[in-house]
Amino acid sequence: MRGVHWGQRLFSTAHRLLFWVLGACVALILSGCGGPPPLIGIENPKVAISDVPGLAEHKIFLATTRQPTEVAGAFFSNQRAESVGFAAVTVTIPPDHRPGTLSRARQLPPDPRKHYTIVEPVRYESDDGFIAALNSELAKRPKGQREVLFFVHGYNTSTTDSLLHLAQFVQDSGYHGVPVLFDWASAGKLSRYVYDINSALIARSQMAKIQSVLGQTQAEGYDVFSYSMGGLVVMEGLSELALKNQLTHTDRLKRVVLASPDIDMDLFRTQIKNVGAISDRMYVLISKDDGVLNMAKLVAGGVPRVGATDAQELAELGVVAIDLSEIDDSNSGNHSKFSGSPEVVKLLGRGLNRNQNFSRTYGAEQLKEMLIGLPISVAF
Repeated sequence: MRGVHWGQRLFSTAHRLLFWVLGACVALILSGCGGPPPLIGIENPKVAISDVPGLAEHKIFLATTRQPTEVAGAFFSNQRAESVGFAAVTVTIPPDHRPGTLSRARQLPPDPRKHYTIVEPVRYESDDGFIAALNSELAKRPKGQREVLFFVHGYNTSTTDSLLHLAQFVQDSGYHGVPVLFDWASAGKLSRYVYDINSALIARSQMAKIQSVLGQTQAEGYDVFSYSMGGLVVMEGLSELALKNQLTHTDRLKRVVLASPDIDMDLFRTQIKNVGAISDRMYVLISKDDGVLNMAKLVAGGVPRVGATDAQELAELGVVAIDLSEIDDSNSGNHSKFSGSPEVVKLLGRGLNRNQNFSRTYGAEQLKEMLIGLPISVAF
């Protein structure tokens, strides 16, 4: 009987891994061989950006744990750096952009009349250079809008990918402040899930450095917004800071938003205990029909992922759970509803642009008022 037991377990594990690999292969086929090219610093010599009327532009700052690269269009590689680097770019969005969509060039150079472009890349040699540039951008906003959106990307993401998606979110949400991307060293490949988990865990130790740098800026406040595996980076980073009594500058922290977090539910319970008081500023976007997280659950041996769990179960841990299960965004396997659904992205923009700090109860009540007419529920 013992041999049968272990044989069944081996078959079950093999079946789950085969299922995941097949899913990854299908996704690769659907996305096209090789994927779209990197775009950073690639301009079209025939179409000047300044000649395109109605073009939108967003300055995005980067804190990254990737190594720099000279590969055309890449800017940073998938290799892990020993320390945090700082940079900035400008992302342009074509005049005919529709909310919830992202028009990316499949061949170089991109046409700014039809595609997103990423131009004017600069790396800062010192913290002071980064802080000065960020303060300059903040100063362009009126008082009350001088805030930072600290965005942490997810699994299978290159620097180009994360910049494009953040720019789309800023554009569609109408966010008023300055976006700062935490570009941790994802391999940017579906087959490198374990590499990405380890990169996420390595990146958490740099949160203290980034917190210190952002704390020296003139930002009036900041929101932390993570997507997918980026939630693991955020929660592990906050936990480490809390355990070392280094969780400072929380007077300017407005909210921590975890969108579709790819985090082990048992691990999340421990993380919530670690971060203590700031858990009442946490908002978790979930969807039970999230195909990506349901696949991750299989790979993780059946342990539920936070982004696809029960809203009431999360509320009992002290966070506000926003259930998007009734919102359809099938283009992403229902994994990126925060940016793929025009209704959701506009809702998030209204919430992020409110400049007061919310208690858990007050924030949830405000959300319920904004959700009238939308198939979205809130548990708190």
